[in-house]
Amino acid sequence: MENKDTFYKYITDGNTFKGDSITLGAAMLEGETITNAFVKVPLKTMNRHGLIAGATGTGKTKTLQVLAENLSEKGVPVLLMDIKGDLSGLAQASPGHPKIDERHAKIGLPFDAKKFPVEVMTLSKQDGVRLRATISEFGPVLISRILNVTETQAGIISVIFKYCDDNKLPLLDIKDFKKILQYATGDGKKEFEEAYGRISTASTGAILRKLIEIEQQGGDLFFGETSFDTQDLLRIDKNGHGYINIIRLTDIQDKPKLFSTFMLSLLAEIYSTFPEQGDSGRPELIMFIDEAHLIFNEASDALLNQIKSIVKLIRSKGVGLYFVTQNPTDVPEEVLGQLGLKVQHALRAFTAKDRKAIKLTAQNYPDTDYYDTAEILTSLGIGEALVSALDEKGKPTPLAATMMRAPMSRMDILTKSELRKLLSDSELAKKYNTEIDRESAYEMLTEKIKIAEAEEAKAKAVAEKEALKKAESKRKTTSTRRKSTRQNPLLKVLTSPTVIRSVLGILTKMIR
Repeated sequence: MENKDTFYKYITDGNTFKGDSITLGAAMLEGETITNAFVKVPLKTMNRHGLIAGATGTGKTKTLQVLAENLSEKGVPVLLMDIKGDLSGLAQASPGHPKIDERHAKIGLPFDAKKFPVEVMTLSKQDGVRLRATISEFGPVLISRILNVTETQAGIISVIFKYCDDNKLPLLDIKDFKKILQYATGDGKKEFEEAYGRISTASTGAILRKLIEIEQQGGDLFFGETSFDTQDLLRIDKNGHGYINIIRLTDIQDKPKLFSTFMLSLLAEIYSTFPEQGDSGRPELIMFIDEAHLIFNEASDALLNQIKSIVKLIRSKGVGLYFVTQNPTDVPEEVLGQLGLKVQHALRAFTAKDRKAIKLTAQNYPDTDYYDTAEILTSLGIGEALVSALDEKGKPTPLAATMMRAPMSRMDILTKSELRKLLSDSELAKKYNTEIDRESAYEMLTEKIKIAEAEEAKAKAVAEKEALKKAESKRKTTSTRRKSTRQNPLLKVLTSPTVIRSVLGILTKMIR
């Protein structure tokens, strides 16, 4: 009993904060939930990033759901990458269940079923608010990173963008980019060489092939207008709740290039447009990346480097990144070392490799007198997790095996009719789901080529006409010359020497 009282005080003191906080559940000791020993996360440090890890079926998604709900309730907007497609239920209140009531009774927290403001978004043809960006917004540097081109090819892409800027050609979608690449070594070859130097067809061909790879993964749907404004991620509803923006990515696993492109665009746009916040007391936006191992396993080097840089820098913008994955070792060490909140669900030790991973995972948590961390990692039940956060001064809170609270919203997906209703009421769907294909580089270059071809044909016709006229004039002149030099046959006979001698002879005889 004395040990429990000491533990209760240890947990309570370590989870008492001056500012607002989110309650995740109650601490456990020797398998028993200690009622009212609440484990909390200060809202102030939620921009210090985090990790939610654990084996399949241990409750990671429900923890993500709990965090998203509580952030929304505190007026903090949330962005969720929903790769499994099981988070749309946030838009409906939980129907409740006796087991939920039993769990919350142990925790000492009343259960309150609620629904939250939700926007469902998509990168593909799935139902949802369409997310797009233009080629111009990416710029030559990001486009080069996405395509993973050589230094020479990156230089050509910079020249392409410079030409488009100089000639006021909007680069909006993939067909614009393809057209200008073809133009640079085709009809516009001479123009490019005079202004920017020679461009190799081998290099533009290599860029085109990489561009087609993204196009085949759905890039033609992503690149274009209307371009998504990241400020629309920061909306608050009339009740003061932050919107939970869910990006449906159930079909993204076989499209790593498209996902890398989107993530690179999103992180760069947020970092460049959000103002500096410093320690403002609350985050501006929290992003959850579910199944994060898919990103780190499949993403390009450019995306990995960008994420590593963004994790270090973006918290000053008031933005927190939370990675949800099966094992902490899925996350690069450079990123893992920057994560303030760690919620570790159970790990399974089926192989020697698993046991080694558990040992490494245990070393990422603060030391404690109450747990053997490596041992408890394999004995946690469903909905239980080891939690370590940062307090308001940036120091780790007491490590606690925690009975996690249940989500207030539905732990299931929306029905088709519920999803249709959600989208029909969405202001963002009305704003972004109308596809625009205004005049841009493709149309302008096509028109320019047509005009050039028409002028070339006209010039050729004029030249041919002039050549024909000259040929006719020359023929007439030659004919006249021949006619003038030709002698009359009678005159020729009469003036011949023989006739003249004969006539002279006759005249001489007559005179005599």
